[in-house]
Amino acid sequence: MPSVLAVDDSQSMRDLVRFVLQRAGYEVVQASDGVEALEVARGTRVDLVLTDVHMPRMDGITLVRNLRGLPEYKYVPMLILTTESSTEKKLEGKQAGATGWIVKPFDPPKLLATVAKVLS
Repeated sequence: MPSVLAVDDSQSMRDLVRFVLQRAGYEVVQASDGVEALEVARGTRVDLVLTDVHMPRMDGITLVRNLRGLPEYKYVPMLILTTESSTEKKLEGKQAGATGWIVKPFDPPKLLATVAKVLS
């Protein structure tokens, strides 16, 4: 069963993502910001990282950049799930190493299709 690290400072958003992914058969590990996610990632190997951009302590783009610096996360798909839709932010995310960008509010079937696509 593929595992996903869901990172968002909103508990309700983490719960929604976990609900959608678990129903589709994914194992979900959660973190409330980039600092916590980095700690989790160092101790637990996941198949996909799904992160928000705007969070306290460490934002999602910085998290992606830091994870890409870890050998075990060099090739792990990383999706950014955010309300942010500016071209500049998307470019910044891509340059940091993000695999894809999903704008909130998300459509559960589209999220699952994107997750399945990047994990195949």
